[in-house]
Order: sequence, then structure tokens, then C-alpha cells
Amino acid sequence: MISFEKLWDTMKEKGISQYALIKKYGVSPAQITRLKRDESVSTHTIEMFCEILDCRVEDIMEYKKNAETDR
Repeated sequence: MISFEKLWDTMKEKGISQYALIKKYGVSPAQITRLKRDESVSTHTIEMFCEILDCRVEDIMEYKKNAETDR
């Protein structure tokens, strides 16, 4: 499973709020909701967040092994 938990930490470190993402950078609220739910997003979205936050992919997402696939 891909987790976006790191995204929220990176945003906090960089001082960028969800409101700023929507108003200043034009990120759709639906994209933010998808990220909050750890749902799939396009590589374009990942790239956009890396540019906005001036960070690496590893700073916003990570792979977490799902217990169900561990069987």
C-alpha cells in the first residue's frame, strides 16, 4: 500500500497548508482528499507536490507492506 503520511509532515515542515495548496497552487480539494485517504493519484500529481514542496518523492510517499499480502 502506498501511504502519504509523510506528505503531511513535509507540508508542516515547509509551512504550506492545505488551504495554500488549493488557493495559491491550484490543487483541487478532491486531490487532497484522495491523498488523505491514501488512494491512488497520478505521477503528475506526485511531481506537482514535489515541485511545490521542493522535496523528493520519498518525502511525500512510501510503500507499506499490507498485512493481507503478507500471507
